[in-house]
Amino acid sequence: MTLLRPGETCWRVETARRLAFLIDAQAYYAALLEAIEGAKQSIWILGWAFDPRTRLAPDGHEGPSDPDEIGQVLIRLSKANPALDVRVLIWKSTLSVNGSHAILEHRARKAFRGTAVRYREDGEIPFGACHHQKVVVVDGEIAFCGGADIAVNRWDTVGHRDDDPRRILPHRIRHGPRHDVMVLVEGAAAAALADLFRTRWARAWGDDFVPDQSGADWPRVQTAHLLDTPVAIARTEPAHRGRPLVDEILRLHLDCIANAREVIYLENQYFTSHLLTDALARRLAEPEGPEVILILAERAPSWFDRLTMDPARAPLIRRLIAADKHGHFRAYAPKTAQGRPIVVHSKVSLFDDRVARVGSANLNNRAEGFDTECEVALEAHDPTTRGEVAQLRDVLLAHYLGVPQAVLARARAGADRLIPVIEALNALGRLRPIRPERPGWWSAVVSACRLGDPAYAGESWRLIKDRRRAPRPHAALGPAGWTAGAAPGKVGYAPALRGDGS
Repeated sequence: MTLLRPGETCWRVETARRLAFLIDAQAYYAALLEAIEGAKQSIWILGWAFDPRTRLAPDGHEGPSDPDEIGQVLIRLSKANPALDVRVLIWKSTLSVNGSHAILEHRARKAFRGTAVRYREDGEIPFGACHHQKVVVVDGEIAFCGGADIAVNRWDTVGHRDDDPRRILPHRIRHGPRHDVMVLVEGAAAAALADLFRTRWARAWGDDFVPDQSGADWPRVQTAHLLDTPVAIARTEPAHRGRPLVDEILRLHLDCIANAREVIYLENQYFTSHLLTDALARRLAEPEGPEVILILAERAPSWFDRLTMDPARAPLIRRLIAADKHGHFRAYAPKTAQGRPIVVHSKVSLFDDRVARVGSANLNNRAEGFDTECEVALEAHDPTTRGEVAQLRDVLLAHYLGVPQAVLARARAGADRLIPVIEALNALGRLRPIRPERPGWWSAVVSACRLGDPAYAGESWRLIKDRRRAPRPHAALGPAGWTAGAAPGKVGYAPALRGDGS
């Protein structure tokens, strides 16, 4: 039975004429620059944050302004083609935790004032929630989706060099290494993401418009990994102003975890979800269950997240370590060659050689029903697609380990399990095991109360949260089952009984 079911675990399934995985912002920004430079009808940008000073092709230019800055590029393109529809829709922060988001909003408003670029902010969301979707659509035919924002401290290469002069902020100070992943799609899948943008714009600003699919050119800098591939678009949207909760991403997470057989590979910025921890712990209890590999940042890059997300992560990882009776669990934090932490900002989920998912959703509570999120998922039904899913996992692990991908692939080919392969190739110590200390009182409070991390709008003002909250049942959920009785008006999740009695 397929895991990608419209109306349950995803919104729509459409065909991507071409599809490519873009590892780190150097690849993303290069493809993005070429795509928007060739735009004929429209450029639509949907994001959490947007800085018009973001350089798409840093090259050491030292002038008063850089011609590859996204703001300058969009203004230049709109002047050269007055018919080009350029729209930028960014989350309007109602509760900036450090003021930086409001500064970026002001900077973007100022940069585009008096130009043909339509920059708008979207506050159509419950108080305290955020719009976290990251999508760019060109001519309704080519679209990018994933975890990377268009911001000045995102650019990096797969080498994550300790000292890269191109990793530079506008005031000429260098920022640290950062890892992200995007997916690029062409055709009907891109048109679906265009519909997502149009819906968001219409809700926030009331005007609707029809995209003109004009046959945009695929960026020559990027080779396609798959052709004519069905992909799913999955979303999270909070219940708000009469609109129902959309929790497709959470449903897909739970279904994928329940159906995995060999390897669950997750790389993410955060790990604070109680529901996902419960689901993973159940699988780790199985003697023949899948390996679970988490790739996480050593610590969050912002002070607010260090106060909330990091303390909430520690008890959940400790729980998975305790549940791991068969040596099937590892949590790692990647380092550079000189031991500098790499900020993991990607949101990638791979299940066996069967499912690959790239999007904006963190593995936290907010992503389950409070913020807006979007991801692209594919399910392999043929050897070619299975090979690309396996290769994506190998490429990601190899670049963390600092070894050629072919070396990892050869070692993996003769092994029954992936964890021993990782540890055998980790001689340089580039993947450091995360061994959280025993949580103190603050970790207990943050985890129990989900401070800054509510799972849905109804609990955002509640001090005590319902740990057993889960998606509402659906009539055709397949192997994973849903059982009532978690709490009044709520539904609890329970895995189907397996052969080993779990």
